[in-house]
Amino acid sequence: MLRRLVQICFVLVGGTLGVFLLPDLYRLIDFHYVLIANPYVSAVLGAIIFYLISFWSINYIVDFVNWFEDSLVKVPITEILSGSLGLIFGLFIAYLAGIPFNKVGIPIVNTIVPIILTVLLGYVGFQVGFKKREEFVNLFFNRQHKRKGGTEQEGQPQQVKKMKILDTSVIIDGRIADICQTGFLDGPIVIPLFVLEELQHIADSSDALKRNRGRRGLDILNRIQNELSIEVQMYEGDFEDIQEVDSKLIKLAKMTNGIVVTNDYNLNKVCEFQKVQVLNINDLANAVKPVVLPGEELNVQLIKDGKEHHQGIAYLDDGTMIVVEEGKNYIGKRIDVLVTSVLQTSAGRMIFAKPKLLEKAL
Repeated sequence: MLRRLVQICFVLVGGTLGVFLLPDLYRLIDFHYVLIANPYVSAVLGAIIFYLISFWSINYIVDFVNWFEDSLVKVPITEILSGSLGLIFGLFIAYLAGIPFNKVGIPIVNTIVPIILTVLLGYVGFQVGFKKREEFVNLFFNRQHKRKGGTEQEGQPQQVKKMKILDTSVIIDGRIADICQTGFLDGPIVIPLFVLEELQHIADSSDALKRNRGRRGLDILNRIQNELSIEVQMYEGDFEDIQEVDSKLIKLAKMTNGIVVTNDYNLNKVCEFQKVQVLNINDLANAVKPVVLPGEELNVQLIKDGKEHHQGIAYLDDGTMIVVEEGKNYIGKRIDVLVTSVLQTSAGRMIFAKPKLLEKAL
């Protein structure tokens, strides 16, 4: 289809040039044959000549068009829109600035200066629009939010839902699907294409552990998209000037005023430093763990020895470790224990307890 379109363009250009240029060629070679010098015949001859030329040059043109199309598809739509608006504004300013020069009688000034202004101001306008795309997107979202909030006259104002952008670590972790299913995380959920490509690269790894993690991540995405009643969107744009996936996520969150969802500690800190809103599911997991106070009674099953003498180790359903003093003799049994203290560490929460039977004996 593209090859046919290029050939049609060649024929149209050849016919047009034949009408305007071939008569001069006839006069140059002193050719006066009336039938050949007819404008319609000149158009047909020009079209035939360019049609034959197209067989030699069409492959180069098609390759260039395909390359340009692929490059344009990879550019985010916000960059295209902002750059185009800047270009249009720059060309408009160049047109206004070139009007006085068009009225000047000097041939060089009234032809060269408008062309220079068009090129320079068009380039400057495109660069300004391209580099100010984040401010343009934020301005658009803020106005949209104010407009929606102002139209609500009855009840509470409507709130604009922010996009939740998932990173690779939170997809591989797997808990994000259960969180979405419970309804604690509303949509829209955004899966960037560069995150999907990194996930696919992990799934194709030669290392068995990485391969299994990558495949589990792909299964989680399919579950979120097909089984859960939550809006899922694909972001197909990319940032060619940025190599790191984490930096691309932060850039995307800034552009769309979205929220990064992760369980990566370092990415969490970078987002906080750059004033990007972030949701860490590890923080959520720690927040929903049951609060245990000294003196409370728990029923646990001791499963192994502790590091110290006569200690036994048990676990709650959420994985919290309980160190039971004098619990070595109860390993393999389920007993009631009394909490003596709770220790919060960077690795999580640790509970110290002692058997209730021992308390009664005392």
